[in-house]
Amino acid sequence: MYKFASILLVLLIATIFLMPFIYTVSPYELNPHAILLAPSWEYPFGTDRLGRDILARVLQGGQTSLIIGFLSAAIASLVGLFIGINAGFFKGKVDKTITIVIDLFLTFPTFFLLLALVSYIQASSLVLIIVISITGWMGMSRMIRSESFAISNKPYIKILKLANVSSFKIIFKYFAPLLAPIFLISFTFSVGGAILAESGLSFLGLGINPPQMSLGSLLSSGKAVMDIAWWVSFFPGLFIFIVTFCLMQIADYVQSKANSKEMVTSEK
Repeated sequence: MYKFASILLVLLIATIFLMPFIYTVSPYELNPHAILLAPSWEYPFGTDRLGRDILARVLQGGQTSLIIGFLSAAIASLVGLFIGINAGFFKGKVDKTITIVIDLFLTFPTFFLLLALVSYIQASSLVLIIVISITGWMGMSRMIRSESFAISNKPYIKILKLANVSSFKIIFKYFAPLLAPIFLISFTFSVGGAILAESGLSFLGLGINPPQMSLGSLLSSGKAVMDIAWWVSFFPGLFIFIVTFCLMQIADYVQSKANSKEMVTSEK
């Protein structure tokens, strides 16, 4: 299944970013003579209430959603990696302080924390990337912290510390390779979560604002005509589903491979 999911995800991303060079219809062009037209050869995904081409808008909105999803997940994962390694490596007061900060962030439900932050700031792609990053690093840091504790207790790490080998060298030469599978798993999950978070905020009208568009805002725009024009919301929702489904399948596969390697290592 993961091979199919990987191929499908690559094809979908390539379609979203490359097809606008082939399908050159403007996502902003209004056509009063083509209002709420069903999918056809002329309009493959139909049109919305203002006669705009849904396919062109889904491609444009998909680019925004993917950029926000991948960038915010990358930032959150790197922050979580840095914080988690420091907690597990240095322990003591550093670990206690980091644990308190993580627990404070986890006290608030993530989506409500997102709503609180966005409600006081005018949303844009950059703002959403920062806000989603701020609320998405805790899971990564907790997993990395737990694994870093186990690594730091290994005999060869203790020997390296006694030999006064620099912490920087120990972390990047010995910790990083062992933490790579966990980082990849968490990052893959984070991308899916970030895309869903952006879509949820935009659906509620707190995310991307017109004239910009994202898959979430396109999904929201079809609420009022859902009973007479299903295609306005269906295709943006379908793209969100396919992207997140593929990411989850890939993350599950990477996690199962990492778990199997750990079992083989422990048996040896």
